[in-house]
Amino acid sequence: MTSARSLFDVLRQSVSAEIVDEIERLIATAPDRKLNRINALAFSAERGLDEEQVIGGFLHAARLGLFEFSWNVLCPGCGGVLDAGASLKHVRSGIYTCALCAAGYEPSLDEMVEVTFTVSPNVRRIEAHHPHQLPAIEYFRQIYWGSGVDLPEQDYEAMVDEFIVEALELPAGEKAVISLQIAQSFIIVFEPVTHAAQFIDVKGESTKERQNLSLVFDRAHRHNDTLVMHPGPLRIAVENHTDVRTLPSVCIANDALHHVLGKRRPFLTAKRVLSNQTFRDIYRTDTLDVDQRLKIASLTFLFTDLRGSTELYERVGDLVAFDLVRAHFRVLSEIVASETGAVVKTIGDAVMASFPAPDRAIAAAVRMRDAMRGINEARGKEDMILKIGIHEGPCIAVNLNERQDYFGQTVNIASRVQHLAASNEIFTTDAVLGDPGANDLLAELGLKPLRQEVGLRGVSRDIGVFAIQ
Repeated sequence: MTSARSLFDVLRQSVSAEIVDEIERLIATAPDRKLNRINALAFSAERGLDEEQVIGGFLHAARLGLFEFSWNVLCPGCGGVLDAGASLKHVRSGIYTCALCAAGYEPSLDEMVEVTFTVSPNVRRIEAHHPHQLPAIEYFRQIYWGSGVDLPEQDYEAMVDEFIVEALELPAGEKAVISLQIAQSFIIVFEPVTHAAQFIDVKGESTKERQNLSLVFDRAHRHNDTLVMHPGPLRIAVENHTDVRTLPSVCIANDALHHVLGKRRPFLTAKRVLSNQTFRDIYRTDTLDVDQRLKIASLTFLFTDLRGSTELYERVGDLVAFDLVRAHFRVLSEIVASETGAVVKTIGDAVMASFPAPDRAIAAAVRMRDAMRGINEARGKEDMILKIGIHEGPCIAVNLNERQDYFGQTVNIASRVQHLAASNEIFTTDAVLGDPGANDLLAELGLKPLRQEVGLRGVSRDIGVFAIQ
């Protein structure tokens, strides 16, 4: 652990000692399963720590090699992990199909892609580093379900036994038979490694004759059609045509199963990570492939610009103006990061920032305006006049100019709205003020937005905008 200790010393240079101590304690004392696919938000809540600081702590720790990233594509229905990889580059823009839910989903980075952290094998070896050696019940807990499924710490096995009636470990290339008596119910023969499911609707008159079912597990076959069978004896012949162990499990779709699938907790989404300043600072070029396009259902963009910056250079000279503009960028960047946002890029004297929620963008905008007023009062001159525009909506995450960026009409509207603002004004749209958190924040600050309908270049319809003065 000597090398790990030195890494913790390095980590303390950028992360608070309290958080580093908790991470170090976790790695040293937690059971193996708690060190696989760690949910950073749950870690924060359990210890009463600041979420953003914890996220930053895990990001820095991963950069140092204490943890490994996992970007997991989730099924919105059952919370299962449909795909997992070490970066976003493995996520496809096409349809992901969940055999257990018999449904297909086009991934968005909002709630369908989670970011988790697993302790590095160089720091501590855990069972999940060899997932194909895990017992079936632990494979479900540690590998199949995502970190947003709130599984109980106590009585987990007893709970699973209420809906899994048979589970089999089937080595690569092997065959086996599952024999059981089935009662009237809805049965799912589910294999979590290949994500294959066979639905059986058991109903009608009971039979004493043995019913037979043959299932082959490979990487392509999904067994989606529902079979109808009678209560009575059932023989299931299973074959593993993959090169790894499979885990065919017979489940009853009862209240116990639905209770497990329905109990959720917050988790760290890809959207939130991409709008985290620490992530953008330390993972600049290793996010998306050049040709990759990933959807985000809702992201809030904030644009700023300095009014009269050209005149400022003329009035105070290049050197003084340059220092002022740099100071302004530094202040704005600090405010964005403290409000859970990230600076996407700077364009001349302008800033483009993203936030996971509208209320954080408004909070940042108000603080930015106050900060510029403070600079002006200190100088005794109105040099820093900020114009701010905010809009929320869907967008696409892309890689442009070797940098993770965003594209779409939401971005265009946010930029256009900023151009409407005059001296020290904040302009927002209907979409932003449709967020309850944003309205609550404005009420708390005693600010009353003034609404108007405007036409924007490149937008076919008039939109409602609000001036926050």
